[in-house]
Amino acid sequence: MAVPTLDLSDSKSFAQGFPHEFFTWLRAHQPLYWHAPTAITPDGEGFWVFSRYADVDSVIMDPAAYSSDKGGERVAGGTTIKDEVSAGKVMNQTDDPLHRRLRAIVNEGFTVKAISALEGELRTRTRRLLKGIKAGEHFDFAQRVAREIPTQAICIVLGVPEEDRLMLTDWVDRGIEAPSDAVIAEEYVRKIRRYAQGLIERKRADPADDIFSTIVHARFEADGSTLSDHELRSFFGLLFPAGAETTTRSISGGMLALIERPAAWRQLRAEPALLKTAVEEIVRWTTPSCYKRRTATRDIQHSGKLIREGDKVTFWEMSANRDERVFERPFDFDIARSPNKHLGFGAGVHFCLGSALARLELKVVFEELLKRDLDFEVDGTPLWMPNNRLVGLKSLPLRAK
Repeated sequence: MAVPTLDLSDSKSFAQGFPHEFFTWLRAHQPLYWHAPTAITPDGEGFWVFSRYADVDSVIMDPAAYSSDKGGERVAGGTTIKDEVSAGKVMNQTDDPLHRRLRAIVNEGFTVKAISALEGELRTRTRRLLKGIKAGEHFDFAQRVAREIPTQAICIVLGVPEEDRLMLTDWVDRGIEAPSDAVIAEEYVRKIRRYAQGLIERKRADPADDIFSTIVHARFEADGSTLSDHELRSFFGLLFPAGAETTTRSISGGMLALIERPAAWRQLRAEPALLKTAVEEIVRWTTPSCYKRRTATRDIQHSGKLIREGDKVTFWEMSANRDERVFERPFDFDIARSPNKHLGFGAGVHFCLGSALARLELKVVFEELLKRDLDFEVDGTPLWMPNNRLVGLKSLPLRAK
């Protein structure tokens, strides 16, 4: 049986959102699929595709066989289809014992108490933002609401002064939007690194009451060492796309799903306690970080096929979160879905560091939206970000009513 044609290495394949039809076919017919290289595939190298929940979970939970760093003779690994020079250096692209060291220190800042302490300020900012939206107004929800709160949250976590936040966010956005122009993208990466270095030096000299200050001064229990400047800059650079961008897209995608299902919107208003399960369903439904990549560290037999040492292996959490073998009616958006063992935050040693913060942001934004005496309708064509790594809406035109 012929496989439908789709180039997963081409961001244009995601210009209308995640290609669910293709992955539904893969789950049914080729759950382990070899994606041959195309003319535009990074590094000119093919890769394996895991699409079923059980297989995705098995790769995530076996970092010894599937490396976030590198494998075999490969000199670079990483989490995207393209080999990355940051592999083996950045927290989400390292294996133990380095990953354990980096994670242990960063965890000292991301405590339940520290995250909970952010709620008051995030709620105040959300109320102020929503108060400015009036009945009859046309606005872009993705830009005006969904983007603002996660960006502010990450800036608060990092202790970025209010006066620098728009500038820094602009640099991050321009870098992300220029993937095809390496020169422009690198220019903004350098700007962010320089800013991060200055901030690190300020936090060392004069720590503030923010999570980044805690991380800058945290010491590794085994030897009393702290994170190096390079490790801190890498963490700073990781947090914006990994934190702000993903939650931004979950908020937009969740809003669209609820607007398209007015009965669910009314039910949430009538039963606010349902918001807890609704947040988990929004994460499952949107899964912005739709895939990760690993490198095989040895020859592995799977589904009658041979994954060779050094092969690139991709596992697609978005596909796993629509797996009919795990989720009843997976293409229904069900705000009361329980159980809901989605992989929207990953699993295992690389489970999303910011999951508690993301859940808090989603809870606060939708609680405050539901409290407003307003309903919303789509007022234009939603536009998707043409990106095969972080899937989501870049524009969601709405009218308040």
